[in-house]
Amino acid sequence: MSADRLRAYLDQMRSAALQACDFVAGMELETFLSDARTQMAVGMALVLIGENASRIIAHHPDFVADHPEIPWSKIKGMRNFVVHDYYELELPVVFDTVKLSLPALVSQFDLIRQWRVQGE
Repeated sequence: MSADRLRAYLDQMRSAALQACDFVAGMELETFLSDARTQMAVGMALVLIGENASRIIAHHPDFVADHPEIPWSKIKGMRNFVVHDYYELELPVVFDTVKLSLPALVSQFDLIRQWRVQGE
């Protein structure tokens, strides 16, 4: 797999994470719990993030090893849970993931991008 493909996977993960954050921006947990549309949108964003993480894990293991600050297995696990156990999702955990973990993930992707530009 090419470096271009890896960049595309990372960019898609970053984009989906930003979208999920936008979906819940300014939203309180109670509103999220009563908003099925936002729940579905966030769920799809998590699937997209996890699907790309799975591809990176499978096709770019050296990159995964070089970047242990990214919780690759947890991201893949969240994707699997959303896909296979959607109706049993713990929505407060999903909400906290989007509010707390995804902004940090976006920051990590931005750092990776800066390192790559500088010739890592």
